[in-house]
Amino acid sequence: MFKEIDPYTVRYWIAYAAYLSLSNLIWEAAQLPLYTLWDQDINTIVFSIIHCTGGDVLIGMFSLGIAYGLFRLTGCRLGLAVRQRGIAFCAVLFGLGYTVFSEWLNVYVRKSWAYSDLMPLINVGDFGIGLSPILQWLVIPTAFFVWKGRVRLNL
Repeated sequence: MFKEIDPYTVRYWIAYAAYLSLSNLIWEAAQLPLYTLWDQDINTIVFSIIHCTGGDVLIGMFSLGIAYGLFRLTGCRLGLAVRQRGIAFCAVLFGLGYTVFSEWLNVYVRKSWAYSDLMPLINVGDFGIGLSPILQWLVIPTAFFVWKGRVRLNL
């Protein structure tokens, strides 16, 4: 029986972690004016950017790991291309779902951070979630999966 080679090698995971680190570092720095953190001292800002980037990398890696694990357990009869698209879709969805939950928890429940007046909000019931973190989790992982050929865009 022919055994299919798993394209999710250690090099792939390292590349994803490196990509998440750099792209989320840039995104976190760029979206600073959308949070009230912008008014803090430079040490607080630098710490927050590094802290949030680290969290983003963990969210991204865990999301891909969960998606990969689910498809390894349940998707053995699917073709490789279908599995790769499914893994990518689920990884983006898990990252987005966690981010929406985290934004709600930290902005409205814990009040760990707050949006500035510049942050566009998407209303979800009685509260609004920042558009920037939502776009972050739609754009950054999707761009990687397209770049690495795990997802083909039919444009």
